[in-house]
Amino acid sequence: MTLEQIIKKEVDNWRQSRARKLMITSERYYSSDNEYITKRRRMVIGVDGKHVEDPNLANHKLVHPFVRKLVDQKVGYLLGKPLSIQTDNESYQKALQTVFNKDFLRLLKNVGKDAIKKGRGWLHPYYDEEGNLAFKLIPSEEVIPLWKDAAHTKLDALIRHYEVEAYEGTTKKYIQKVEYWDRNGVQRYVLGSMEYTPNNSIGLIPDIEAGPKDSHIIVMEGDEEKPYNWERVPFVCFKYNDDELPLIKFVQSLIDDYDLMTSDNSNNIADLPNGIYILKNYDGENLGEFRHNLAAYRAVKVTDEGGVDTLTVDINTEALTKHIEQLRKDIYEFGRGVDTQSEKFGNSPSGIALKFLYADLDMDANDIETEFQASLEQLRWFIDTHFINTGIGDFRGEQVEFIFNRDIVINETDTINNLKNSVGMISDETIVSNHPMVQDPKKELERVKAEKKAAMEEYGGLPGPGDPQQPKQPPAGGADDE
Repeated sequence: MTLEQIIKKEVDNWRQSRARKLMITSERYYSSDNEYITKRRRMVIGVDGKHVEDPNLANHKLVHPFVRKLVDQKVGYLLGKPLSIQTDNESYQKALQTVFNKDFLRLLKNVGKDAIKKGRGWLHPYYDEEGNLAFKLIPSEEVIPLWKDAAHTKLDALIRHYEVEAYEGTTKKYIQKVEYWDRNGVQRYVLGSMEYTPNNSIGLIPDIEAGPKDSHIIVMEGDEEKPYNWERVPFVCFKYNDDELPLIKFVQSLIDDYDLMTSDNSNNIADLPNGIYILKNYDGENLGEFRHNLAAYRAVKVTDEGGVDTLTVDINTEALTKHIEQLRKDIYEFGRGVDTQSEKFGNSPSGIALKFLYADLDMDANDIETEFQASLEQLRWFIDTHFINTGIGDFRGEQVEFIFNRDIVINETDTINNLKNSVGMISDETIVSNHPMVQDPKKELERVKAEKKAAMEEYGGLPGPGDPQQPKQPPAGGADDE
């Protein structure tokens, strides 16, 4: 097979793959577009015994955005606070801070959201028009990784398949673009249609407009352009878990059932006032006429000893309530989240109780952090290479620690009391760092030191505990006691 044939085969397989469909489904559920319930029709058995849609029945479509709640909860818990970067080399620390700025921290939060929704998120390092190292978030459903190893830690190559809008005259069309990235650069194609596939049986056409082949980087040296390539494929994968499975995989059926049960309950309440009518000697043509007369005139015609009775259908609310409550518990348990409507939050839980409530979320955050630590190390390779190329320095041998500052819910009273009881046993810096009211421990320690110094200057002349007694001053007026 030629390279183009391999690329086309991979694209065709990816477009029909279960993994890509899950990514698209997850994006819809995150946007509260749960197709299972939004496209639902109320069906009844027709006169021929087949199911037909009945537009007269209530068809409420209650969508519950559990996926959005769980994804945002995990992202806010692990990535809501700025990432801390520590290294012993001060020059390296300052250089890293120019890269890991506020824009990057926002990007990291977004790639984390993409990873949880779709199983993996992708960052693409590149140089912007001003020559600065930058990073771009690539939608996961567009990326087809070709891995070197079974553990999916090293890329051999990568295919990106995406759509762009274009106009032919006044007609808008969508063009399918395909890019093939490896260590030798990038090759660009247009995915041909049945109408336009000139001399190309596999359907891949070189992209003349964007350039069929290019290097990773173009550097201007004087008036001359020089191509350069990274030694690695310039994409970094951030995984939600080592299986690369999205959150929707574990909760979709539970959410669908929750939407269905609540929607059916709403439909039953809406339809219940109509009840079931029992007609005796009805003086009319058909049931449609009966319903019209009942709605329009609030009356119906009967003959002889005819009449109209109603049969009431009771809703088993207790069974429904228990089922919905169990579904909600299962969604948060298997989605590894925290149900903030739980009755346990209403009793001012202690620190230990909060740890139990957040155990599943904390466990999921541990898995995400482990994967993201490895991804940040891969990203650091591109950053270190950039520092070498731009003359900032060679820091490849330096150790860097990435610290995720979690937004943990705590019982502040218990925490403050524990810190007060730890005075003399641990350092003041540790105590101040863990105080819930302190945001910047270093500045807070400086403030405490300054206050102590000011107090010493104001009251320094007075004897303190253990100080030698000062000689008594003679009484005012100069009188001597005999």
